[in-house]
Amino acid sequence: MAPSPKQYDYIVIGGGSGGSGAARRASGWYGAKTAMIEAGVSGGTCVNVGCVPKKMTWNYSSIAEAIKAGRHYGYDFGGNVPANFTTFVEKRHARIKVLNGAYESNWAKDGIDLIHGTATFVSPHELEIKPNDGGESYRIAAPKICIATGGYPIKPEGIKGSEYGITSDGYFLIKHLPKKMVFVGGGYIAVELAGVMNAIGVETHLFIRHNTFLRKFDPMVQETLTNHYEELGVHVHRNHPGIKEVVQLKAGKDETDPREKELKLIMNDGSEMVTNELLWAIGRAPEVRGLGIENTGIKRMDSGHLLVDKYQNTSVEGLYALGDVTGQAELTPVAIAAGRLLGNRLFGPPEHNDDHLDYDRIPTVVFSHPPYGTSGLSEPDAEKKYGKENLKVYTTKFSAMFYDVFPPEEKKKMPTQFKMICQGPKEEIVGLHIIGDGCDEMMQGFGVAIKMGATKKDFDSTVAIHPTSAEELVTLR
Repeated sequence: MAPSPKQYDYIVIGGGSGGSGAARRASGWYGAKTAMIEAGVSGGTCVNVGCVPKKMTWNYSSIAEAIKAGRHYGYDFGGNVPANFTTFVEKRHARIKVLNGAYESNWAKDGIDLIHGTATFVSPHELEIKPNDGGESYRIAAPKICIATGGYPIKPEGIKGSEYGITSDGYFLIKHLPKKMVFVGGGYIAVELAGVMNAIGVETHLFIRHNTFLRKFDPMVQETLTNHYEELGVHVHRNHPGIKEVVQLKAGKDETDPREKELKLIMNDGSEMVTNELLWAIGRAPEVRGLGIENTGIKRMDSGHLLVDKYQNTSVEGLYALGDVTGQAELTPVAIAAGRLLGNRLFGPPEHNDDHLDYDRIPTVVFSHPPYGTSGLSEPDAEKKYGKENLKVYTTKFSAMFYDVFPPEEKKKMPTQFKMICQGPKEEIVGLHIIGDGCDEMMQGFGVAIKMGATKKDFDSTVAIHPTSAEELVTLR
């Protein structure tokens, strides 16, 4: 007879940021007997192949841009400044390893049982665990189980040779820069990574299906950033016909070194291009592979994401889901917040019985060149919700003070552009879109105001900080 499964109060599947938030709140705050199952490296996508390494690499590219700008301020670097990308990547890997250790240390302090292995549902509240170390499988169970397994980047089906390209996961393995790289996709991942590679000297091509990229965002953002990327030297292939076939002419040394790799891209219109590396950034899928979701009865959307209500409840009592696996605002801080609030609701005192995340007006940033921050609705979405006649839109466009010493023809290419969308007689701010240097840090503070329901009058009554780009948001006319 098989041994009875080990019982827990709460099981969290997935050790990423959302899963960590869910488990630590339940165990560390409320003393629930909690297990967390992590199939991969601690920290999940954000720490290992997402937000953290992306921002560190963006910082690396920003230094390259600052060096180029330095000559306008009178700095003489004496020609090309040597840069060692491999050294940077090794330092980045080392930092991520430290963060992985910090995650596990914090989980231990909170009394969480960390299980390194893969989980498969055998019934709605029982899981079979296959340990990563090759040990014998066993079962665990709990009345409450949270699925926080995230998502994974996909490659296109139906394109011969698509396997020769990489995804964002493979991007962070590169230690030696290719001479030429192609990115396929118009979302924030393609835009961010293409911007980085262009800034550090890689010949960068971006294939987009439409005339602009970032099409889920406000039209101002699409037009301004698409045009600016071309001015920066990115080869933006607008209205691209798509790739028909990828032919590997020469393999790279290994996954870290694509310098000798050669891929021939055959397009649907018959044109061809040879590149050292190809990155697919065409979307992500919910990570439920091998999870045995079919054994739970959980309802799923057509996209494969797990269907949840505002409390992160799935269609099965006692089973919850949060983060990218649900397709709701696929952002790390969103998953963390949802996980913590779920822990409050499930195990906290009665005053937390209604705790849930409000997905309205979530501030976020695209680490493009320059960065773009947003909170609330785009102008088209605001028109649909409130009616165009009930909106007033304020905009401004200028070059930041940093570029005052640049030649006029270069200065005018450096955009800072703001849009504020207000609705109703009180001019409540329902959308804010800011592009320009520093907007990544700027957005957090303004995001608080917008979440609180700030009006144009509230902004106008705030004393400007001079001289800053941000002051333009409290002086809009």
